[in-house]
Amino acid sequence: MRIIEKINEQVLEKTVQRCRERNIIIPTFAQQKDPTTIPAKIKERLAKVGLWDVDPLNLFRITWKNEPIERGGGFNNGNWVEFPPELTGVPVRIVGLVGRYFPTGSHKVGAGFGCLVPRLVSGQFDPTTQKAVWPSTGNYCRGGAFDCALLACTAVAILPEEMSRERFEWLRSIGAEVIATPGCESNVKEVYDKCWEIRRTRPDCVIFNQFDEFGNPIWHYHMTGSIIEEIFNRIAGERDRFAAYISATGSAGTIAAGDYLRTRYPLMKVVATEALQCPTLLQCGFGGHRIEGIGDKHIPWVHNVRNTDMICAVDDEQCMALLRLFNEEAGQDFLQRRGVPGSLVEQLPLLGISSICNLVAAIQAARYYEMDGRDVLFTPLTDSMELYASREAEQRELHGEYTEAHAGAHFARYLEGIGIDHLRELGYYDRKVLHNFKYFTWVEQQQRNVEELRQLWDPDFWVETFSQVDEWDRLIEEVNASVGLI
Repeated sequence: MRIIEKINEQVLEKTVQRCRERNIIIPTFAQQKDPTTIPAKIKERLAKVGLWDVDPLNLFRITWKNEPIERGGGFNNGNWVEFPPELTGVPVRIVGLVGRYFPTGSHKVGAGFGCLVPRLVSGQFDPTTQKAVWPSTGNYCRGGAFDCALLACTAVAILPEEMSRERFEWLRSIGAEVIATPGCESNVKEVYDKCWEIRRTRPDCVIFNQFDEFGNPIWHYHMTGSIIEEIFNRIAGERDRFAAYISATGSAGTIAAGDYLRTRYPLMKVVATEALQCPTLLQCGFGGHRIEGIGDKHIPWVHNVRNTDMICAVDDEQCMALLRLFNEEAGQDFLQRRGVPGSLVEQLPLLGISSICNLVAAIQAARYYEMDGRDVLFTPLTDSMELYASREAEQRELHGEYTEAHAGAHFARYLEGIGIDHLRELGYYDRKVLHNFKYFTWVEQQQRNVEELRQLWDPDFWVETFSQVDEWDRLIEEVNASVGLI
């Protein structure tokens, strides 16, 4: 799937002028992957810029390798947390890749960059006359709106009305137009319906749908996949095995890191997680749930289901209970008495709700495959509790003060009690069933055609799709040269 079919020189001239006026330099994908290649002058200027500041320089902080400080940070080798057996109850090494230190507090700012920038540097999107529409169930529209603010584009964010209050407040504060659609996390079709209404009524709008925009998985293939490989090579012992990559499907961007990792570790497992209350992959099911940021009731167009080995459905009540265990004082005290290192307990607020879901699924996968101390599993910690303070307050209002008794019950049931229920290991035809299931959303509802669907089953399609980044970097460098700020 080629993102850039042609260059619109007239629009590109306006983009160059806009970048020159707003002092915008666009980083290459290679620089996001390896910040040591960023020009020294830009690094010096970043020393005066906060991580969340609406400053075009923060485009260079769309990377997994930001120093974990709020202002003036440079770059490092990545941020990760290793969860020990005292917490997980399994002998394997489970490593969480921390998304908290992206601008906006989530890696979705990278997915938005991967969708918008190729269109921008090829003249397929006009920042002077068009608006970028970001349909989402959470962090993606935040990331897209932030990218737009830095790239001097106008953003329209669409998300379900029952998402956390923090999301809506932040989007409005950054200047995005915000549209709330009916329902909760799993009401994706209502978001799509709003997109079709916008296509009919607002010709100045361009839809960047994370569920069918290949820039989303392409960014994660190169950025998320490569940083995980780097961390594994840094921490692994001589006999350690790269055993599995676990990711909530969501828009199927983050899970594309598994496509990259498969090229390096052919025997690894790719585990897709979802909410038990909406078991779309597990049972072709439906429902509403509270694991914000993972979307469902359909299979994203950009999900390469042929590369998925297992489905794990996680109870949203389990995630909400562990949210309190990991963040409330009584829960943290309990964990330390149980032998969980205090240094780790201090880092548990780095896990947002979907990150907790991923951790649970990693433990389940380790139990199912009977993994041992030589096995290393990786999972993304998409965002942190910083984005869910209102959800913690709601739990306190609903269930009262969190006590040692609550902590003990939740630890026993939701950590020690993790088993291998609600899992499905996929054979060839199981994967093809999930691939075929895309028909009902994408062909019947979203105007894709059957031939396009058949292409998605071809492994060569994905190889070619993931190989476009070098071309994009060349165009970015040409735009920067025309702007003349480097």
